[in-house]
Amino acid sequence: MKELVGIAEQVAAKLVARKQTIAVAESSTGGLISASLLAVPGASAYYLGGAVVYTRDARRVLMDISDDGMKGFRSSSEPYAKLLAEQMRSRFKCDWGLSETGAAGPTGNRYGDAAGHSCMAVAGPGVEVMTLETGNNDRFANMQVFAATALKLLLKTLEG
Repeated sequence: MKELVGIAEQVAAKLVARKQTIAVAESSTGGLISASLLAVPGASAYYLGGAVVYTRDARRVLMDISDDGMKGFRSSSEPYAKLLAEQMRSRFKCDWGLSETGAAGPTGNRYGDAAGHSCMAVAGPGVEVMTLETGNNDRFANMQVFAATALKLLLKTLEG
């Protein structure tokens, strides 16, 4: 968690300096991204909210994305990560939306992705999307790496 909070502190400094805000949707990180951002004192200046969108029901209720709205999308994909990030940005009317969706392990998901597969997106003035494959089936380690990678993607986007 210390590594995650270290990255979150850098993100927080950028957001506070710009007077910008963020909302987070995460799946296989189970709230680690939000916990990291909230561990930084003064988080209320930039963190507006988050959701662990782990199931279809969570997607429907928390994200207001219906089954029809998922036509052409599947979980654990770059297009879905982009949709989640954009939906958070829009729903919270904030500067940035950050999302993560994947398969932490120890097995893969029903879409054929192996454990260690994660897609993440940052939505702001533009959108950055990436896929990570750790090649690892250690659930806890993957959750940590997914969260760190998502925070680093956000930091890189803020610096760019």
